[in-house]
Amino acid sequence: MNAASTPAVNTADLYDERGDELASVALQFQSLGGRSHFAGKARTIRCFQDNALVKSTLATEGNGSVLVVDGGGSLGTALMGDMIAESAVANGWAGVVINGAVRDREALAALDLGVKALGSNPRKSAKAGAGEVDVDVVIDGVTIRTGAMIWCDPDGILVEQ
Repeated sequence: MNAASTPAVNTADLYDERGDELASVALQFQSLGGRSHFAGKARTIRCFQDNALVKSTLATEGNGSVLVVDGGGSLGTALMGDMIAESAVANGWAGVVINGAVRDREALAALDLGVKALGSNPRKSAKAGAGEVDVDVVIDGVTIRTGAMIWCDPDGILVEQ
């Protein structure tokens, strides 16, 4: 199933249905993409103020997946901007969750991509490739593993445990 064919799921309804099978991320992410509801199998990256792995991962076939980036909660540099987000759309990603900052908010809002981030900063990040791909990440006490199902909407983020 590609990202465009994934039906919208309200996280509140899903939690009412499945309860403790799901973990809820209580950290208040902003919804910044053009797609308000998005879901898919998670891919993960852990990096700090370096977006080379984000760029290279989103340049690969997404197959409706959601990239979860643990940027350590840093708002010091943007881990994704419009060009990387456009690549994600072209490669079939459903969305991106960034525990950190993005940039180009107006352009992101116009793309058919779910984007959740803590905020924005116009400052570019490093491009050295520091970080790890497909590792367990912990955001707000919730462990997110590559392959786990994740659902996002304006109410929040749920992760299959």
